[in-house]
Amino acid sequence: MPRFLRAVALAAAVAVVPVALPSAATASTTQRCPQLRLAENWYGGNAAKIQQVIDERGRCATNHGERPVAVFDWDNTVVKNDISDQTVFWMLRHDKVLQPRNQDWRTTSRFMTDDGANALSKACGTATTAGKPLPTSKNIICADELLSVRKNAKTTTGKDVFAGNNRRYMEAAYAWVAQINAGYRPDEVRAIARQARAAALLAPIGATQKVGSSTQVAWIRYYPEIKDLISTLNKAGFSTWVVSASPKEFADVWGSAVGIPPNRTLGIYSQTTNGRINGHLEGCGGHADGADEIMTYIDGKRCFINERILGIRGAKAMEAAPAGKRQALAGGDATTDVTMLRDATGVRVTLNRNKDELMCRAYDNADGKWAVNPMFIEPFPALNRTYPCSTTAYENADGTHGPVLRDDGTVIPDQRDTVHP
Repeated sequence: MPRFLRAVALAAAVAVVPVALPSAATASTTQRCPQLRLAENWYGGNAAKIQQVIDERGRCATNHGERPVAVFDWDNTVVKNDISDQTVFWMLRHDKVLQPRNQDWRTTSRFMTDDGANALSKACGTATTAGKPLPTSKNIICADELLSVRKNAKTTTGKDVFAGNNRRYMEAAYAWVAQINAGYRPDEVRAIARQARAAALLAPIGATQKVGSSTQVAWIRYYPEIKDLISTLNKAGFSTWVVSASPKEFADVWGSAVGIPPNRTLGIYSQTTNGRINGHLEGCGGHADGADEIMTYIDGKRCFINERILGIRGAKAMEAAPAGKRQALAGGDATTDVTMLRDATGVRVTLNRNKDELMCRAYDNADGKWAVNPMFIEPFPALNRTYPCSTTAYENADGTHGPVLRDDGTVIPDQRDTVHP
């Protein structure tokens, strides 16, 4: 066959080959919306579920209204391990905890019991002047008592340190981490947090440290997959926030490394007097500043999101915002995050740390929007029991326990732990 005829034949053959072209809707989304780079590291279909929300809600798609909101818990959600723990450990090892006002530990929390205050006074003594650093690197008994309050909300002899706080609004032992910073300026607290952060990131995975007489975790790592998710959300035009149950000063220091600056970091808000932290907390949702009865914890997280991000003030901030205003995506790992996650209208990223109420709701997955994922570093194996959803997984405001209820009032049945490596 002459060369020109072969060329004509080849052209004809090529002309009849069907070419699959993307639809206008697909092209307008997938070509414009950033994609998760580490999608293959997510469990099951979680990455696809997350990506769908990015594609549908992001400003990279057809939505040119207000920026969609994404909110993330911090400890064990964005990072592996706990920044409050590591900062307290660092403070105890470096004599940074101050003797409280009047050398009276009752001044550090409205909810501190006599048992708690007396145990701390006995362990830490009165030789140190109020406002001066306690020698916790050498006074092992004092370090142990302070650590027991932080870790267990109990004295070293097993007595309750806190009583009377609303368990859906605050965790008194978490709030206490902010309150014992009384006497410091906020920038001084951030400086302490930066030093604790440097030490925790430098320590190898699995490293431990001696704190008082006990051995504690010494390391923290950012989850690459969550860092990638936050970066993708930012590129897609989301307004991305940290909502932490750690002090805001701690979260400020850690958040910038994932593209979340201090002006988009919510945490335990401490009040100041003459520029120094005074041991009292800012309020929310009609709970007064200085009443110390609400923080970024369970229903308190909803309140601070509504007030500080969505602009809903007063008692209304305690209620679920209208669906059109709420966060599109939320990420969390524990019961402290459950209300914040429930309020999300697109996808609820849930890292599995075997926390009863949260996992009851996530595994029940009544509306299909929950995305349960094993932790990306040192994930837990399968839980060897069912979650007691139908009996005791829900903690009431007074600390008693009961069943977990769906929005329609029906009881969630006990759930098996099915998402693990």
